Amino acid sequence: MTVAAIQARLRRLGNKQKAKDLHWFSKPGPCGYGEGDRFLGVTVPPLRRLAKEYRDITLKDAKQLLTSPIHEERLLALFILVAQFAQGDDAGRERIYGLYLKNTRYVNNWDLVDASAGHIVGAHLRDKSRRPLYGLVKSKSLWERRIAIMSTFHFIKHDEFADTLKLCRALLADGQDLIHKAAGWMLREVGKRERHVAEQFLRTHYKKMPRTMLRYAIERFPEAQRQRYLKGKI
Repeated sequence: MTVAAIQARLRRLGNKQKAKDLHWFSKPGPCGYGEGDRFLGVTVPPLRRLAKEYRDITLKDAKQLLTSPIHEERLLALFILVAQFAQGDDAGRERIYGLYLKNTRYVNNWDLVDASAGHIVGAHLRDKSRRPLYGLVKSKSLWERRIAIMSTFHFIKHDEFADTLKLCRALLADGQDLIHKAAGWMLREVGKRERHVAEQFLRTHYKKMPRTMLRYAIERFPEAQRQRYLKGKI
């Protein structure tokens, strides 16, 4: 199956009304975080089915899809790369990780980051130095910063929280709401596994945390406790 054939199949699956809805939701207009993005109107379930069907394509073909101006082609490429990474040997995983980091400018919307960062970057760095994340978290790119914090989801699932907490500290002054949401989400995931670890972080930092980050972090707390955090009475 050629890339052109895959692209043609995606176009046949597209839906004009869905494309309009996705276009509005993803803020592709000037100065929006999805500026310039284009949509076919293909939802995630068929993209995941296609990813299973085409999971054996070459990295060259996957890169061609990943660098497409069409959002669904990039998302399909990432689903395929995630599947290939999970099934690959060490050398194959290294190549996929390298391809991903060299092309982060195309992993440029929240769904693209969230579908891939933990499964590729986090999984690759699990038994390696986490230093690359600390470079990403300092990036001017919103998406590279989100990749940094979302990559730690893989560590959290293995009860490793230190890097999540360090990166959240680095993001306390971040100006982007999509970063606040991601960091708060990861703090919430830490709290689901070890409440005392999350609470120790929150007690130290909650008064200076962006409001969205705090709300996401304490979403699962009992209501009375949530209100104490929100009112600054902890």
